[in-house]
Amino acid sequence: MKITGIRLGLISVPLRVPFKTALRTVESVEDVIVELHTDCGSVGYGEAPPTGVITGDTQGSILGALRDHIGKVLIGRDVEDLEGALLALNACVVKNTSAKAAADMALYDLYGKLYKLPVYKLLGGGKSNIVTDITISVNDPEEMTRDTIDAIKRGYDCLKIKVGKDAAMDLKRLIAVRKAAGKDVLIRIDANQGWTPKEAVRVLSHMEDQGLDIEFVEQPVKAHDFEGLKYVTEHVSIPVLADESVFSPEDAFTIMQMRAADLVNIKLMKCGGIYNALKIAAAAEVYGVECMIGCMLEAKVSVTAAVHLACAKRVITKVDLDGPVLCSTDPVEGGAIFKEKDISLTDAPGLGITGIAGVRYLDA
Repeated sequence: MKITGIRLGLISVPLRVPFKTALRTVESVEDVIVELHTDCGSVGYGEAPPTGVITGDTQGSILGALRDHIGKVLIGRDVEDLEGALLALNACVVKNTSAKAAADMALYDLYGKLYKLPVYKLLGGGKSNIVTDITISVNDPEEMTRDTIDAIKRGYDCLKIKVGKDAAMDLKRLIAVRKAAGKDVLIRIDANQGWTPKEAVRVLSHMEDQGLDIEFVEQPVKAHDFEGLKYVTEHVSIPVLADESVFSPEDAFTIMQMRAADLVNIKLMKCGGIYNALKIAAAAEVYGVECMIGCMLEAKVSVTAAVHLACAKRVITKVDLDGPVLCSTDPVEGGAIFKEKDISLTDAPGLGITGIAGVRYLDA
């Protein structure tokens, strides 16, 4: 099986409700779709969201990297030489992790189709089911209370609460959410880099004093501030998870060596795909650090790739893959099956994706 071409397109999927964090407000998923075509008719699928405020990748930069660099090194390669293709992919352009992730998952998709195995089994996984949390956007306490009650009615027992826009109001938000959720629902919070180190310690200490029972806090300080992250980790009892600070296996190694965080979040769009995510997972196994698997606002193609990884690696103990259930429709045929918090995989080869409706192809 040889790669003969790359086809690019765009999809637009409205969200059920606007998605609000300390960094941005989003109303629809606007992603780049990648198809790698082969001489035997098999197609490998990938997807990349333009999340410039986090990854620095825009729609234009993703398309440019795929057209001008990635496509040129992948066309003509044999799918069976997966390692060679992945090494070429990672070497052909610096940064551009979202574009690399889209091509990476398309390569794994083809590799699974070549050997007629789902990706999670190719990676050594034995389970095919995981459970995700759901995100509650940052709003006024009353609206977050309503969203919390709705999520629990839909069967969710783990909520990720967005905070980080106003430290004093964040405490009021969490008090309201915990009251609405009761004591049996897991609550994790995500500050999206919204606090200074000392501010984070102060806010989190207040949350501890209020008995809010926070499972962990995600990225309380700026991404580059490893020392600040370490300061927070050392001064609060709530576990700290590094997210935007981890863009590569090297970042993960540094954070683990510094003991700057208790947990590490793996996102394919930040690290460049499954190939590099496996390196982060391997480092976490060595250091005894548990991982979470997360996503940006993505449709089901790229989130399916993340599900395969999560089902393959036991070091990934926490799941934040709610992107598809936040969407109002699902244009993807095949792939992971989302039934609210429960996510499952079939034994279809590769990623299990057979098509995507509504793609606006750029060569049309």
